[in-house]
Amino acid sequence: MTMHHLDWTHAYTARMQGASAAGSRGASRLGHVAASFAADVKAGRLPYLTMPYRAELEKELPLVLERLRSCKHMLLLGIGGSALGARALQKAFSPAQDRPNCTGRCLWIADNIDPDTLDAWLNTLPLKETAVVVVSKSGGTVETMAQYFLVRRRLQQTLGAAWKEHTVLVTDAKAGDLRAEARNESMCSLPVPDYLGGRYSVLSAVGLLPAGFLGIDAKALLDGAASVAAPLLVSESAVRDALAAHPAWHLAVWADELTAHGYSELIFFSYIPLWNYFGAWFSQLWAESLGKDGQGSMPVPAVGVTDQHSVNQMFLDGPRNKGCLFLTSDALPKGEAFGDAAPEKWSRLRDKHFGDLLQAEALGTRMALNKYGVPLVHINMRATDEHAAGKLMELCMTATILAGLIMGINPVDQPAVELGKRLADARLGAPGLTEEQRELEAFTSAAGNPAYRQQF
Repeated sequence: MTMHHLDWTHAYTARMQGASAAGSRGASRLGHVAASFAADVKAGRLPYLTMPYRAELEKELPLVLERLRSCKHMLLLGIGGSALGARALQKAFSPAQDRPNCTGRCLWIADNIDPDTLDAWLNTLPLKETAVVVVSKSGGTVETMAQYFLVRRRLQQTLGAAWKEHTVLVTDAKAGDLRAEARNESMCSLPVPDYLGGRYSVLSAVGLLPAGFLGIDAKALLDGAASVAAPLLVSESAVRDALAAHPAWHLAVWADELTAHGYSELIFFSYIPLWNYFGAWFSQLWAESLGKDGQGSMPVPAVGVTDQHSVNQMFLDGPRNKGCLFLTSDALPKGEAFGDAAPEKWSRLRDKHFGDLLQAEALGTRMALNKYGVPLVHINMRATDEHAAGKLMELCMTATILAGLIMGINPVDQPAVELGKRLADARLGAPGLTEEQRELEAFTSAAGNPAYRQQF
């Protein structure tokens, strides 16, 4: 089995000099965290870790994919955790769609309220060759449901009674509008397991259905994740020691120590080009899980080498409030050799390959961050296949859960986000939101005051 590693050499630097995992707040709370973690596992509240749904999913998924075999396109309706994981996997393992002369399958992800793009898809996608996947665990996500209503009408107009054969609903197994739709219309569906929030759902039907459509190896993703989870799935009496030895625990403790020492931002710097969208996936996972009660650190996705030439100046010489997860791989393709393509002035490149430049830039940036006092954990992936991606995703999700338990917050809810949803629903005229309606009227009245407007 390929082993990847975390390098802690420069993790406790600058203001954190002298700090350590052993002397951290996390260390003092290890017993409490272990008890909470064990209780959550036993109660089935961490399905991203235990994957009780795996056997059934591996039976159902091939049947659904066979149903969609004639489709060349998939239009995924989903937002946030219903889309970010799928996009990360698409970009990592099915990049042909972004390259010239693509002849294979294509995945289109409707993860925003963008009338222009939705119109373009509906007017140009060959709907007879398009599968529509609707992802909402609650079945009540207004953005996704609004898209579905419009797409469903267009499918019905174009395909008639056959529209259902092109649609898959991924939602709660028992409740919600989409589950009712699946029952009432006898539609194809896959369940989102209980307790599996969107940002932890990439290795369920939410991410694996679009991944499987594109030919991505779902089994390898799950096997990789399971290999990270396995050391923690032990008896309750052994959980404490298992946690203390696990890299996810060390990441959680380090992240907590960062905030304790005034580092309020956490850079996710990827030098694996096809994995660049993992940064966006990680950002939602970290921010929505841990930004509570005035706590947490702001995740900042960055792409090497692109962001060396955009935001790295701020990372290096701006406020000293940043830590960094730095992602590289020794297994990337080397690319074309320069040879005589490089003129004399650039002769240093002649015995190099194009990929050598990426590795040199990664090392230079990592050293520069260290020199400027940015505490940094280097994650070196010795492979970049699906198994490796599953391992990284499971490591990040587990570290996030453990960081929340150290902080004393619930890492699987998002109460502040719900306020904005209720206010939006009130603006659209949803019933039963009297208080939100009053707040809207007060807010829009103040915003309409000409004294506060400035033209440009």
